[in-house]
Amino acid sequence: MEDSYDVVVIGGGAAGLSGALTLSRARRSVLVIDAGEPRNAPAGHIHNYLGREGTPPGELLAIGREEVAGYGGEIVTGTVTSAEKIRDGEFRVTLADGRTVGARRLLVTTGLVDVLPDVPGVAERWGRDVLHCPYCHGWEIRDQPVGVLAGSPLAVHQALMWSQWTDQVTLFLNDANEPTGEEYEQLAARGVAVIDGAVAGLQVRGDRLTGVRLRTGRVFPLAAVVVPPLFRARADFLTTLGLGTTEMEMAGHVIGTAVAADATGATAVPGVWVAGNVADPKAQVIVAAGAGLTAAATLNADLIAEDTRLAVAGALSR
Repeated sequence: MEDSYDVVVIGGGAAGLSGALTLSRARRSVLVIDAGEPRNAPAGHIHNYLGREGTPPGELLAIGREEVAGYGGEIVTGTVTSAEKIRDGEFRVTLADGRTVGARRLLVTTGLVDVLPDVPGVAERWGRDVLHCPYCHGWEIRDQPVGVLAGSPLAVHQALMWSQWTDQVTLFLNDANEPTGEEYEQLAARGVAVIDGAVAGLQVRGDRLTGVRLRTGRVFPLAAVVVPPLFRARADFLTTLGLGTTEMEMAGHVIGTAVAADATGATAVPGVWVAGNVADPKAQVIVAAGAGLTAAATLNADLIAEDTRLAVAGALSR
């Protein structure tokens, strides 16, 4: 192996950099391996991050990288293809270009992939005016017409949520399951219009979303479209460690996958922690950063315990 570190952090987003900063300040040797594919790259700004409200995502990462490097942490660009446990307290991480590095502990913060509905135009506008989280984007499109594309049993829930930010919400059933009688009452009470029929695509003019077009040809003017993505954890490389993903549910419905862990981020494999969206699909940036700190502190405590055991064993052998 080329080099060995106390901790290899796989993923350089908010969770990974927060964890790396904590560990570097704890005087651990740290390597961050980042593929350079942040989930929130299409978004213009980060919101609900106290002290950093409205910061562009790339700027936040640049600041975080500088802070980590300032305490001696190393950051490289690369994609991890596998991780294996060589023996207790020692892992080997392999990158796509063939490089390998060693680590005593792993902190996995690779995030997730948004699996989007197969509607023309949705993927191209994702994170700009095709949205899913009102806490991330609701203020910016307040009091404007918003369309919710049904595609999961949680569509009614989404429509009711977005009606907090605007009284111009339309639910497009898009040939999905029709709401129940009780749900129709709730939608009506909140002023949400319901439109039947399949959606053919989005209408865009001048690089700006202007509406939704049904297969009948009818166009509904909109400022933003809300879709229900499926959140898939970026964790395929963990199968070599025997770690898989589990389905995550909300209100009894599957919303995606994640790597199971306890409250500190510790997984079923000793020595491996997870933080951020790979473990919690609903975590916003500030929550992911906090989870990275929590996991790093717990991981460091585990290393201290191991260092102490080794020191005692060395003293007894002399």
